[in-house]
Amino acid sequence: MAKINVLNKEITLYTRNKEDYICITDIARYKNSDRTDDLIRNWIRNRNTIEFLGIWEHLNNPIFKPVEFDGFKKQAGLNSFTLTPKQWIEKTGAIGIFSKAGRYGGTYAHKDIAFEFASWISVEFKLYLIKEFQRLKEEERKQLGWDIKRNLAKINYRIHTDAIKGNLIPRQLTKTQINHIYASEADVLNVALFGLTAKEWRGKNRGKKGNIRDDANVSQLVCLSNLENLNALFVNEGLAQKDRLLKLNAIAIQQMKLLAADHGIRKLEGGK
Repeated sequence: MAKINVLNKEITLYTRNKEDYICITDIARYKNSDRTDDLIRNWIRNRNTIEFLGIWEHLNNPIFKPVEFDGFKKQAGLNSFTLTPKQWIEKTGAIGIFSKAGRYGGTYAHKDIAFEFASWISVEFKLYLIKEFQRLKEEERKQLGWDIKRNLAKINYRIHTDAIKGNLIPRQLTKTQINHIYASEADVLNVALFGLTAKEWRGKNRGKKGNIRDDANVSQLVCLSNLENLNALFVNEGLAQKDRLLKLNAIAIQQMKLLAADHGIRKLEGGK
């Protein structure tokens, strides 16, 4: 459940079957907060709306009932014709609209349909809604990409620490001693790539949140993943920490030069 703010109105978003739905009850509040249900009913009984909903369902819903849809379509335009979202859903088997009870209750519509409803409410509101929705999706995309890169680094780090546990840690050490060795090995990578330890980074960046790796760019995270694998290999081969640090630093310099010249990496980092 997510929310966006459109022209000072809070709009709720809901994911259903991996599709984005928007609360059209919230959208209706922009026009009249006391008559949201009436607004939705007036919109859904409109002939143009019914035709739009029918086409959308034909394209996206294999169990949509065309006979029932044709019945509504024939009645649309008559003064006596009324239709509610519930009737539309139950009669046609529609999936583009659904009602939700509870804390975030209301009538929800697939984003394609919600944008159409927003246009009926206010063209200006629709444009701002699309803009805010796209901004949210872009933030989610960036966060997903960042999470993937961070998880990759974490997975490789697990390989790295498992190698340390099996080759560097003597038996019967205390947890404090074990953690100290892990921290020391993590700083081998930090020094090889960033030129300073995690503690030194914190001392120079007291106002920043997170840690040295949270502050890394795409190139550094890619290089870090490679260094973690290589360090695990060097540990298994029995290389001393000093020797590993020198080798890893030389590799980091070489890889960062290559990554700096890579157009795809520069594009991910927001460059040209």
